[in-house]
Amino acid sequence: MQSDASTSHQHVQPPKSPIVQDNLQKITAFMAKHQIAGLPRNFEIVYEAMVRRNAEIARDLVALGAQPSQIALDHLGLKHRLVSHCGLADEHVQSEATAALKRLAEQVSLGLLRKQTFTRALETIVKSIREDETRGLSEILEELDFLDSAASDLIREETEIEFKLKAGLEQIEAAERTAEAARSMVLTDRLTELPNRIAFMNRLESLYEQATVPFGTAMLLVDIDNFREINRQFGDEAGNRLLKRLAAVFRKTIKKYDFVARIEGDDFAFLFSDVGATEAQAIAERLRTAVENNLIFATEQGRSQGSLGLSIGFAMTADAATPSELIAHAESALATARATPRHPIAGYGSEPQRGMGRNVA
Repeated sequence: MQSDASTSHQHVQPPKSPIVQDNLQKITAFMAKHQIAGLPRNFEIVYEAMVRRNAEIARDLVALGAQPSQIALDHLGLKHRLVSHCGLADEHVQSEATAALKRLAEQVSLGLLRKQTFTRALETIVKSIREDETRGLSEILEELDFLDSAASDLIREETEIEFKLKAGLEQIEAAERTAEAARSMVLTDRLTELPNRIAFMNRLESLYEQATVPFGTAMLLVDIDNFREINRQFGDEAGNRLLKRLAAVFRKTIKKYDFVARIEGDDFAFLFSDVGATEAQAIAERLRTAVENNLIFATEQGRSQGSLGLSIGFAMTADAATPSELIAHAESALATARATPRHPIAGYGSEPQRGMGRNVA
């Protein structure tokens, strides 16, 4: 039986840091002052502007003035592709597509009704001609003129319905493209345009959906050395430019079927298939060399600060039964790499695995 202290420990949440508490208070005070509804998507806008210091969002938020409408806030969130607003866009697109389908169904029903009316009129006239042989030619011509006029009206209405059907289908296709773009936003990092943490977790979990533990895939975690110090000395905008350039180097360095994502701050994650530990080590060294050769960090005055340093930890899927275990192994290796600056690349475990013959050059 557990002691009271142990039981109590399980239910007590760790206290928030003073910085987190201060940020929450600032955001809450700002939203209250400007009478912004306490919705999660509104919180994200203010958080991006005040805490993450996104200058563009901050300017747009200020431009809305005091007591901004919810519609204006939602437009701002969609403009900057905030995650919480992408779902809102998806719902809006689905609503538009449903409305378009209803309008199309009404047009089709109306067209069928008009066809049925014309058919009944035609049947009535044909029947009357057959049953009354004494009818004069002039009466028959009048009825034929009526049918001709009705047929012309029907053709015109059918043409209008065809036009409306095409327009409705184009609207639905546009809505589908918008919905797909909204879903893509949820999986894309706004700053670097690389896949984000959600996309990375989806990719990683798909590896473990098989009946057996996946073999021959390496996960690499990459961290920029002293990135907080860079931000502190040169500002967030300089740090953001650095992250964009680093993402570009990574994108050019990996191969077509490899995967890279920015998962948080200055942390990037990679997945390389068909490799062993030896190849993973070589890939990590190649990534670090590519950054050293292609990314020189300089101040605004142009003074070079030398090449950018990276710490890299890697782990193999063969050693992990679940995605969370693989992440824990990679994080452990990264911690080792950070703690040993002279050896900034570390793999989980000490026993090297046999390579699988992949060319990593």
